[in-house]
Amino acid sequence: MDPTTDIRLQAALADQPYPLLFATLSGAHLYGFASPDSDFDVRGVHILPLRELLRLDVERETVERTSLRDRLEIDLVTHEVRKFFLLMLKKNGYVLEQVFSPLVLQTSPEHDELKEIARACVTRYHCYHYLGFAETQWKLIQKDSPPRVKPLLYLFRVLLTGIHLMRTGEIEANLASLNETFRLSYLEDLIERKRSGAERGTFENTLIAFFSAEYARLRQELTDAAEASALPETANCKPALDDLLLRMRGV
Repeated sequence: MDPTTDIRLQAALADQPYPLLFATLSGAHLYGFASPDSDFDVRGVHILPLRELLRLDVERETVERTSLRDRLEIDLVTHEVRKFFLLMLKKNGYVLEQVFSPLVLQTSPEHDELKEIARACVTRYHCYHYLGFAETQWKLIQKDSPPRVKPLLYLFRVLLTGIHLMRTGEIEANLASLNETFRLSYLEDLIERKRSGAERGTFENTLIAFFSAEYARLRQELTDAAEASALPETANCKPALDDLLLRMRGV
Protein backbone atom coordinates (compact mmCIF):
# COMPACT_ATOMS: atom_id res chain seq x y z
CA MET A 1 0.00 0.00 0.00
CA ASP A 2 1.22 3.49 -0.86
CA PRO A 3 1.56 5.23 2.54
CA THR A 4 0.89 8.64 1.03
CA THR A 5 -2.74 7.65 0.33
CA ASP A 6 -3.53 6.84 3.97
CA ILE A 7 -6.51 8.99 4.97
CA ARG A 8 -5.24 9.15 8.55
CA LEU A 9 -2.18 11.08 7.41
CA GLN A 10 -4.31 13.49 5.41
CA ALA A 11 -6.53 13.99 8.47
CA ALA A 12 -3.49 14.87 10.56
CA LEU A 13 -2.45 17.46 7.96
CA ALA A 14 -5.97 18.90 7.91
CA ASP A 15 -5.56 19.72 11.61
CA GLN A 16 -2.54 21.90 10.91
CA PRO A 17 -3.35 25.53 11.83
CA TYR A 18 -1.46 27.12 8.91
CA PRO A 19 -1.19 26.68 5.13
CA LEU A 20 1.53 24.27 4.02
CA LEU A 21 4.18 24.77 1.38
CA PHE A 22 4.62 21.00 1.35
CA ALA A 23 4.44 17.93 3.56
CA THR A 24 6.37 14.70 2.92
CA LEU A 25 7.19 11.47 4.72
CA SER A 26 10.58 11.03 6.32
CA GLY A 27 11.99 8.38 8.65
CA ALA A 28 11.88 4.64 8.03
CA HIS A 29 9.24 4.91 5.30
CA LEU A 30 11.45 7.25 3.27
CA TYR A 31 14.55 5.20 4.04
CA GLY A 32 12.93 1.99 2.77
CA PHE A 33 12.92 -0.12 5.93
CA ALA A 34 9.68 0.58 7.80
CA SER A 35 8.57 -2.15 10.22
CA PRO A 36 4.91 -3.12 10.59
CA ASP A 37 4.85 -1.08 13.84
CA SER A 38 6.85 1.93 12.58
CA ASP A 39 5.29 5.31 13.21
CA PHE A 40 4.88 7.85 10.40
CA ASP A 41 7.27 10.82 10.41
CA VAL A 42 5.54 13.66 8.59
CA ARG A 43 7.72 16.70 7.88
CA GLY A 44 6.91 19.94 6.12
CA VAL A 45 6.85 23.71 5.91
CA HIS A 46 4.06 26.00 7.06
CA ILE A 47 3.45 29.68 6.33
CA LEU A 48 2.61 32.07 9.14
CA PRO A 49 0.32 35.03 8.37
CA LEU A 50 1.99 38.45 8.37
CA ARG A 51 0.06 39.49 11.48
CA GLU A 52 1.85 36.82 13.51
CA LEU A 53 5.23 37.57 11.95
CA LEU A 54 5.02 41.25 12.93
CA ARG A 55 4.57 40.59 16.64
CA LEU A 56 7.40 41.26 19.10
CA ASP A 57 7.58 37.56 19.82
CA VAL A 58 7.13 35.33 16.80
CA GLU A 59 5.59 32.07 17.92
CA ARG A 60 4.80 28.80 16.16
CA GLU A 61 7.99 28.85 14.08
CA THR A 62 7.90 25.11 14.65
CA VAL A 63 4.69 23.12 15.03
CA GLU A 64 5.03 19.66 16.55
CA ARG A 65 2.21 17.21 17.09
CA THR A 66 2.14 13.51 17.92
CA SER A 67 -1.18 11.77 17.49
CA LEU A 68 -2.64 8.28 17.39
CA ARG A 69 -5.26 7.78 14.68
CA ASP A 70 -6.87 4.37 14.44
CA ARG A 71 -3.72 2.66 15.82
CA LEU A 72 -1.45 4.71 13.54
CA GLU A 73 1.12 6.83 15.39
CA ILE A 74 1.89 10.05 13.52
CA ASP A 75 4.78 12.34 14.43
CA LEU A 76 4.23 15.62 12.59
CA VAL A 77 6.77 18.47 12.56
CA THR A 78 6.63 21.56 10.36
CA HIS A 79 8.84 24.64 10.33
CA GLU A 80 7.84 28.13 9.29
CA VAL A 81 9.06 28.86 5.79
CA ARG A 82 11.73 31.41 6.77
CA LYS A 83 13.17 29.10 9.43
CA PHE A 84 13.21 26.20 6.98
CA PHE A 85 14.98 28.25 4.30
CA LEU A 86 17.65 29.26 6.83
CA LEU A 87 18.16 25.58 7.69
CA MET A 88 18.69 24.88 4.00
CA LEU A 89 21.53 27.41 4.04
CA LYS A 90 23.22 25.69 7.00
CA LYS A 91 24.27 22.61 5.01
CA ASN A 92 21.53 20.54 6.63
CA GLY A 93 21.07 17.36 4.62
CA TYR A 94 17.99 16.36 6.62
CA VAL A 95 15.89 19.28 5.36
CA LEU A 96 17.01 18.65 1.77
CA GLU A 97 15.79 15.06 2.14
CA GLN A 98 12.40 16.43 3.14
CA VAL A 99 12.26 18.71 0.10
CA PHE A 100 13.14 15.88 -2.29
CA SER A 101 11.23 13.08 -0.58
CA PRO A 102 9.23 11.15 -3.21
CA LEU A 103 6.61 10.34 -0.55
CA VAL A 104 4.60 13.53 -0.99
CA LEU A 105 1.52 14.13 1.14
CA GLN A 106 0.89 17.74 0.12
CA THR A 107 2.59 19.94 -2.43
CA SER A 108 2.30 23.26 -4.26
CA PRO A 109 3.81 25.08 -7.26
CA GLU A 110 6.22 26.73 -4.82
CA HIS A 111 7.37 23.29 -3.69
CA ASP A 112 8.33 22.49 -7.27
CA GLU A 113 10.23 25.77 -7.45
CA LEU A 114 11.92 25.04 -4.12
CA LYS A 115 13.20 21.69 -5.39
CA GLU A 116 14.90 23.45 -8.28
CA ILE A 117 16.44 26.03 -5.95
CA ALA A 118 17.54 23.35 -3.49
CA ARG A 119 19.85 21.80 -6.07
CA ALA A 120 21.98 24.94 -5.83
CA CYS A 121 22.09 24.61 -2.03
CA VAL A 122 24.12 21.39 -2.11
CA THR A 123 27.82 21.75 -1.23
CA ARG A 124 30.68 19.40 -0.50
CA TYR A 125 30.41 20.46 3.15
CA HIS A 126 27.11 18.59 3.45
CA CYS A 127 29.40 15.62 4.08
CA TYR A 128 29.82 16.85 7.67
CA HIS A 129 26.07 16.54 8.27
CA TYR A 130 26.23 12.88 7.31
CA LEU A 131 29.49 12.20 9.14
CA GLY A 132 28.05 13.69 12.32
CA PHE A 133 24.79 11.78 12.01
CA ALA A 134 26.70 8.53 11.46
CA GLU A 135 28.83 9.11 14.55
CA THR A 136 25.70 9.63 16.65
CA GLN A 137 24.16 6.40 15.37
CA TRP A 138 27.34 4.42 16.04
CA LYS A 139 27.34 5.62 19.66
CA LEU A 140 23.73 4.44 20.01
CA ILE A 141 24.65 1.04 18.60
CA GLN A 142 27.49 0.64 21.10
CA LYS A 143 25.22 1.46 24.06
CA ASP A 144 22.69 -1.30 23.36
CA SER A 145 23.14 -4.94 24.32
CA PRO A 146 22.06 -6.71 22.28
CA PRO A 147 22.50 -4.02 19.59
CA ARG A 148 19.43 -2.93 17.63
CA VAL A 149 18.94 -3.23 13.89
CA LYS A 150 17.27 0.19 13.51
CA PRO A 151 20.24 2.43 14.43
CA LEU A 152 22.52 0.16 12.38
CA LEU A 153 20.36 0.73 9.31
CA TYR A 154 20.29 4.47 10.03
CA LEU A 155 24.09 4.39 10.26
CA PHE A 156 24.54 2.83 6.83
CA ARG A 157 21.72 4.89 5.34
CA VAL A 158 23.37 8.22 6.20
CA LEU A 159 26.81 7.07 5.09
CA LEU A 160 25.59 5.83 1.70
CA THR A 161 23.37 8.89 1.22
CA GLY A 162 26.37 11.12 1.93
CA ILE A 163 28.70 9.25 -0.41
CA HIS A 164 26.08 9.27 -3.17
CA LEU A 165 25.50 13.00 -2.68
CA MET A 166 29.20 13.81 -2.86
CA ARG A 167 29.59 11.79 -6.06
CA THR A 168 26.43 12.81 -7.91
CA GLY A 169 25.00 15.94 -6.27
CA GLU A 170 21.68 14.07 -5.91
CA ILE A 171 19.74 13.32 -2.74
CA GLU A 172 18.82 9.64 -2.37
CA ALA A 173 17.58 8.57 1.06
CA ASN A 174 16.21 5.09 0.30
CA LEU A 175 18.71 2.50 1.50
CA ALA A 176 17.45 -0.28 -0.79
CA SER A 177 17.80 2.01 -3.81
CA LEU A 178 21.28 3.09 -2.71
CA ASN A 179 22.35 -0.52 -2.30
CA GLU A 180 21.58 -1.18 -5.95
CA THR A 181 24.79 0.78 -6.54
CA PHE A 182 26.83 -0.13 -3.46
CA ARG A 183 25.83 -3.85 -3.43
CA LEU A 184 26.59 -4.52 0.23
CA SER A 185 25.22 -8.03 0.70
CA TYR A 186 24.62 -7.70 4.45
CA LEU A 187 22.24 -4.78 3.95
CA GLU A 188 19.62 -6.93 2.25
CA ASP A 189 19.37 -9.14 5.34
CA LEU A 190 19.27 -6.18 7.72
CA ILE A 191 16.56 -4.42 5.71
CA GLU A 192 14.46 -7.59 5.59
CA ARG A 193 14.85 -8.08 9.35
CA LYS A 194 13.60 -4.56 9.96
CA ARG A 195 10.75 -4.72 7.47
CA SER A 196 9.40 -8.02 8.76
CA GLY A 197 10.22 -7.62 12.45
CA ALA A 198 9.57 -5.25 15.31
CA GLU A 199 10.78 -1.66 15.57
CA ARG A 200 13.17 -2.65 18.35
CA GLY A 201 14.59 -5.78 16.69
CA THR A 202 18.17 -6.72 17.55
CA PHE A 203 21.15 -8.51 16.01
CA GLU A 204 23.97 -10.65 17.41
CA ASN A 205 26.73 -9.07 19.51
CA THR A 206 29.26 -11.15 17.60
CA LEU A 207 28.66 -8.99 14.50
CA ILE A 208 29.75 -5.75 16.17
CA ALA A 209 33.40 -6.11 15.11
CA PHE A 210 32.40 -6.62 11.48
CA PHE A 211 30.05 -3.65 11.44
CA SER A 212 32.65 -1.51 13.23
CA ALA A 213 35.07 -2.19 10.38
CA GLU A 214 32.37 -1.39 7.81
CA TYR A 215 31.54 1.85 9.62
CA ALA A 216 35.21 2.91 9.52
CA ARG A 217 35.55 1.93 5.86
CA LEU A 218 32.44 3.80 4.69
CA ARG A 219 33.25 6.80 6.85
CA GLN A 220 36.60 7.07 5.08
CA GLU A 221 34.88 6.54 1.74
CA LEU A 222 32.57 9.49 2.50
CA THR A 223 35.53 11.67 3.49
CA ASP A 224 37.39 10.73 0.31
CA ALA A 225 34.30 11.35 -1.83
CA ALA A 226 33.92 14.84 -0.34
CA GLU A 227 37.56 15.69 -1.05
CA ALA A 228 37.18 14.56 -4.66
CA SER A 229 33.72 16.04 -5.15
CA ALA A 230 32.97 18.55 -7.89
CA LEU A 231 30.33 20.16 -5.66
CA PRO A 232 30.92 23.81 -4.73
CA GLU A 233 32.25 24.81 -1.34
CA THR A 234 29.49 27.35 -0.77
CA ALA A 235 25.83 27.43 -1.71
CA ASN A 236 24.61 29.96 -4.26
CA CYS A 237 20.90 29.55 -3.58
CA LYS A 238 20.36 32.36 -1.07
CA PRO A 239 19.13 35.03 -3.54
CA ALA A 240 16.63 32.59 -5.06
CA LEU A 241 15.38 31.52 -1.62
CA ASP A 242 15.05 35.16 -0.60
CA ASP A 243 13.07 35.96 -3.75
CA LEU A 244 10.76 32.97 -3.25
CA LEU A 245 10.18 33.92 0.39
CA LEU A 246 9.24 37.50 -0.49
CA ARG A 247 6.84 36.34 -3.18
CA MET A 248 5.21 33.91 -0.79
CA ARG A 249 4.76 36.77 1.68
CA GLY A 250 3.10 38.80 -1.06
CA VAL A 251 5.82 41.46 -1.00
